[in-house]
Amino acid sequence: MLETLRRQSTADYQRADAAHHLHPFTDYKSLKAEGSRVMVRGEGVWLWDFDGKKYLDGMAGLWCSQIGHGRREIADAVHRQMCELEFYNTFFKTTHPGAVELAEQLAMMTPEGLNHVFFTGSGSEANDTVYRLVRHYWALMGRPEKKVIIGRRLGYHGSTVAASAMGGMGGMHTQGGMLPDVHHIEPPYWFDLGGDMSKEEFGKKAAIWLAEAIAEIGEENVAAFIAEPIQGAGGVIIPPDTYWPEVKKILAGKDILFVADEVISGFGRTGEWFASDHYGLKPDLMPIAKGLSSGYLPIGGVMVSDKVADVVAEGGEFFHGFTYSAHPASCAAALANLKIMREERVVERVKEDIGPYLQERWRALGEHPLVGEARMLGLVGALELVPAKPGRSERFANTGEVGTLCRDISFGNGLIMRAVRDGMIIAPPLVISHDEVDQLVALARKTLDDTLAELRRRGLMG
Repeated sequence: MLETLRRQSTADYQRADAAHHLHPFTDYKSLKAEGSRVMVRGEGVWLWDFDGKKYLDGMAGLWCSQIGHGRREIADAVHRQMCELEFYNTFFKTTHPGAVELAEQLAMMTPEGLNHVFFTGSGSEANDTVYRLVRHYWALMGRPEKKVIIGRRLGYHGSTVAASAMGGMGGMHTQGGMLPDVHHIEPPYWFDLGGDMSKEEFGKKAAIWLAEAIAEIGEENVAAFIAEPIQGAGGVIIPPDTYWPEVKKILAGKDILFVADEVISGFGRTGEWFASDHYGLKPDLMPIAKGLSSGYLPIGGVMVSDKVADVVAEGGEFFHGFTYSAHPASCAAALANLKIMREERVVERVKEDIGPYLQERWRALGEHPLVGEARMLGLVGALELVPAKPGRSERFANTGEVGTLCRDISFGNGLIMRAVRDGMIIAPPLVISHDEVDQLVALARKTLDDTLAELRRRGLMG
């Protein structure tokens, strides 16, 4: 009989982990050499590992812990649901109360016209659903030649095959993550691509790249444009204010579906319920996940416009779905999470209070000699690490080495930040307090100081 044994030390867990557990997005040689971190408890914005070390969770788990860790209300809601109906599928004309209530709430709170939801288990599954829905829609419209989906370099839409193909991460494409009829344009990444242009000028130029791609491919062949309102895993790329208005002009009147991927930016992260509200976007399809349940249980979905849903509803069976679509316990977690967010006015607080408070302190880190730019919108931000200021053209050799060093130093200092290339990004729980913001910024500053000292010791900076 197999038994799960409680290990006696971090090293015990690390040995068993290395022997049997293949981690996502992990360099296995590095993991074997260093050993995994063993997290055992969370409360609010804090996490503790097996040895009792305390960390400020600057990444909200993985962009998702909007209401923080350890909320008993969600555990209780899930417990009640599992005692009543732990699972049943939603295939073959079947539903359950949680699925109905959650779908209804999402239709009311998402941007105008998105009155339908196809539930999934994750953001990756949501974007695979987008890929299928887009092509199915145009086939039903008698336009099967409209197959090309335009995405953006450094976009991230998940790690399943269709999702990674629509995303713009080259490393994923080389490992079986690319499909035909997907085209990528450059992102609105002013710090990296803007050259001597102002942000306003560059925003318009970046939008023109979409127009040029449509002209090159032919509107008659383009099925959809998919984009994150803010590119998250690509490095928190916040587009210039001129970008989205220009994109909307380009798409206006064109027979091309617009997909706004809100898996990361949704559910209060920008100070609005959805980044589409912040930018005034009206997507035809909108993938969601992460903050929907604050990560307490896996759940995602695709919000579908009336325009698309009405066509699909007349098209017979849609041969697509997942065993765990609208899982009862996950729906219970999502409903409890949304209730907490409404009652505690979490989104309004991000917009009016804690967002501006962190933004001011975060941007002040831009004065550090290692930081080329500090940017933030709502409660999602980035620091670009550079070898020389104020110019933006010079970069560190061996891209990613300095970012990884800074990330590891940050963990050592008790702050969880994520490294993307040679930048550091944060997206803390939306319930973070003023005092915890002060601690986050102090730890980030110490991490920058420690990283700078180490780079100087290695002779990589003056």
